[in-house]
Amino acid sequence: MACDTRQDCLRHRLAAGIALIAAWLASLNAFAGARCSPFGDPPAQVDRGWYASFVAARNSVCLGGKLLGPWTDRNGDARYACLYEPAGAAEREPLPMLVFLHPSETSAYSVILTGLVGLIDKGVLKQGAPGFILLAPQGRYTTHLYPGYDSNALGWDNWYRQLSLTGAVAVGDATYDENADAASIDHFVDEMTATGKVDRQRIYMMGWSNGAAMALLYALNRPWVAAAAVYSAPDPFAALFDVCTQTPVAVAPVGDGQARVFNPRVPLMHVHNDCDIGGICPNGSRFAHRVRALGGSIEDVIVDSSGIRVPSCDDSCGTDEMADGEISTVASFRGLVRHMRWPARWNERMLNFLRRHPLGISNDQDTRDWSLESPTARGD
Repeated sequence: MACDTRQDCLRHRLAAGIALIAAWLASLNAFAGARCSPFGDPPAQVDRGWYASFVAARNSVCLGGKLLGPWTDRNGDARYACLYEPAGAAEREPLPMLVFLHPSETSAYSVILTGLVGLIDKGVLKQGAPGFILLAPQGRYTTHLYPGYDSNALGWDNWYRQLSLTGAVAVGDATYDENADAASIDHFVDEMTATGKVDRQRIYMMGWSNGAAMALLYALNRPWVAAAAVYSAPDPFAALFDVCTQTPVAVAPVGDGQARVFNPRVPLMHVHNDCDIGGICPNGSRFAHRVRALGGSIEDVIVDSSGIRVPSCDDSCGTDEMADGEISTVASFRGLVRHMRWPARWNERMLNFLRRHPLGISNDQDTRDWSLESPTARGD
């Protein structure tokens, strides 16, 4: 193409370059979409490089608790968990168990930042019987569909949504293994229930950020989970850069755009900030609508910077329901700071919510058949 001036030529070249980049990005999205399956995204890629291995090994530590593991998952990766028990747990009647999933870029030790460890002797998850067991499994160093430095870090794979109760699933000519993180959580839950210390009617989930998303996904798929109360979760079915988004359904899915969940009536509580990291507040509110459309129950709690409940998200910190919109630098910083602080003043209310929902008829589960769908019964 002929140019009238040198500036015109530069403009044409710049426009062509932008068009080429846009086409390349579009092709990446199309390629990513082509990799979508009946279970969303492909399994997260495990980073086994020297740095990732060093970080994972150094983070397999339990400050003030007991280290469980290593247990080797189907991929050959060593898995660990931290265990915190009240005094005399072995001599007491079976206790409720709280399973906490850590945020990305941290590990199981981050549970000490929540204040929950200090409540294991006095927190009430069963009326008239204070005390509970706190189990904190550790994730893997994997790829994440998060921006920047969080795109490859310790955490949980909530994007591959094959959490079938039967393990591997065949669809057409392909076989899809169970989500490795879900299988690891199953293992440590099973290990603890086998001790006889755990009240099987009161196994609860909690989590923070990426761990909260995984806790929600796990709770919606495991009938032995009585309830879940989490903090600052992206929607585990559709958030940020995920191109393999899915709608949760309680029946057989119609196409790859739906994901069947096996515990759709599990009571949920989601505490999140009106100004949150990456603009995820509206994403969390949309998740609440999707849970209710599923026929489920969720208490969607939005809090301000003082921890006081407010009716809606702060629009200055993002309005995009996928949390993929434009946000100012100041708002992004505010959301980051808020996100990194666990809402300790809500601990008692979160525990109260869990206590009110032991496993039972309210979850559409016949408690007499619990053992038929436990990890032990599956032979994991």
